[in-house]
Amino acid sequence: MQGLPSQISHSQQDLNDLMSTAPTLLDAIQLETRPDPTVAVIWLHGLGADGSDFVPIVRELDLRGCPGIRFVFPHAPTMPVTINNGYVMRAWYDILGSQIDRKEDESGLRASQRAVELLIEREKSRGIASNRIILAGFSQGCAMTLQTGLRHPEKLGGLLCLSGYLPLFATIAAESHPVNQETPIFMAHGRMDPVIPIDRAEKSRDALRSLGYTVEWHDYAMPHSVCAEEVEDISLWFQQVLG
Repeated sequence: MQGLPSQISHSQQDLNDLMSTAPTLLDAIQLETRPDPTVAVIWLHGLGADGSDFVPIVRELDLRGCPGIRFVFPHAPTMPVTINNGYVMRAWYDILGSQIDRKEDESGLRASQRAVELLIEREKSRGIASNRIILAGFSQGCAMTLQTGLRHPEKLGGLLCLSGYLPLFATIAAESHPVNQETPIFMAHGRMDPVIPIDRAEKSRDALRSLGYTVEWHDYAMPHSVCAEEVEDISLWFQQVLG
């Protein structure tokens, strides 16, 4: 316990340093499964949604055997989205065309990466160790989970990746941090997804495996959504990672 004050001070300094270069701390909905949680799950929504989108999933998860968890559901910033005729909506980055792997909004991805890193630093400043912080995301949020988690310079607790894909693949080999090489990765996708076809997700899975990552893969008879079977598998994964 004597080392705790200096650890908190260091995390607060990290938070202050990051705030000088990162966007403003994102607004977020927060839920705690019990007082004084020792785990944080930062859950990133998809294009056009907001932080409230995945709040209901907390009561559907079977978290028996898990410690107290703080779920953080941030709201992405608003921006015009090219593929939607410039309509302004919440988005982690711009979508420049229907072939999402051909031309990517690298500056937007990296800006949102810094914003997610700021959320990680806040959880550390509140006493949660980095290896007890899980990044989770759906669709664009899944892309941001991989964009941030694979590059993060401290060990994370896990990456929960739903109905999305690996962005900026050409840079990941050079930019990934070895400390997260063994971080548990859960990937799931709908076999009838019309938004992000499953072959895009399968290519991402295979790319990660080719780089030495261990990926727990699931696919389901569903479109671009979440199903009951998937929630059961997510629950089991949380129990395994956190139990």
